[in-house]
Amino acid sequence: MGENLTTNVTIESSADGCSINVADISIGYRVFGSGYPLLLIMGYGSTMNLWESSLIRKLASRFKVVIFDNRGTGISTTGTKPFSIEQFCEDTARLMDAIGIQQAHVLGWSMGSLIAQELILRHPSRVNKLILYATYSSEGMFPPSPEIIQQLTDMTGTPEERGMRFISTLFPGIWLQNNGQRIGEIFFRPMGNLPEETLQQQSKAIDEWNGSEGRLGEISNPVLLITGTEDCLVLPQNSHFMHEKIPNAQLELIGNGGHGLMFQYPDIFCEKVVAFLG
Repeated sequence: MGENLTTNVTIESSADGCSINVADISIGYRVFGSGYPLLLIMGYGSTMNLWESSLIRKLASRFKVVIFDNRGTGISTTGTKPFSIEQFCEDTARLMDAIGIQQAHVLGWSMGSLIAQELILRHPSRVNKLILYATYSSEGMFPPSPEIIQQLTDMTGTPEERGMRFISTLFPGIWLQNNGQRIGEIFFRPMGNLPEETLQQQSKAIDEWNGSEGRLGEISNPVLLITGTEDCLVLPQNSHFMHEKIPNAQLELIGNGGHGLMFQYPDIFCEKVVAFLG
């Protein structure tokens, strides 16, 4: 399928990107480059501003890259519908409708990979090739350690202290110690609107997702599972399991990579993605 451009939609532009009305919300998005569409779905507790800029630039030299804010984050409004992974999936499909994308390659990171799984399972014709980065099919199958869960749920201290606890779960300890300047480049920039209530609702949506374990065999599209060998948030065993269950999947393990491996090794990450998409 190609693109089917839609007319008669209201698009508003700002310095932060464009926004478009989709059902009960206005979704903020940006488009880079031209060519076949590649849709990127952001993970928990972040806006589209967090995507690695060098990755966007390289992908946009080959594809029409679309990034957007999930409902309630950045310049996307919260709306009236309850938060759920399934609802985020429908938001994504409706955004594609609104901006005239009939089918696209899709890359989802962490929570975004759960949304991407629902998208291909609920709307298989909308997805061509699928990239699941730091993903899982069942939250309880290979969970993070109690220590990591404690770091993620500890709301004590200043916002800066809470932020550093979160950042420390994204990268292997030695890499984190040796790359302070790089951490500054990644995280000490405006992320946009991230209300505490939205983070709580996203967390609840993740916890209440029923998973895809029993449906993985329904995915017939080419799938790339990419994960860091040192990811302590979403353990790589999850991708190994899914690799066995998805008929047309390939697995890429990035050595010494954490949950934020696209920031650690953007060139390697991009190389794997481009090679898969062809």
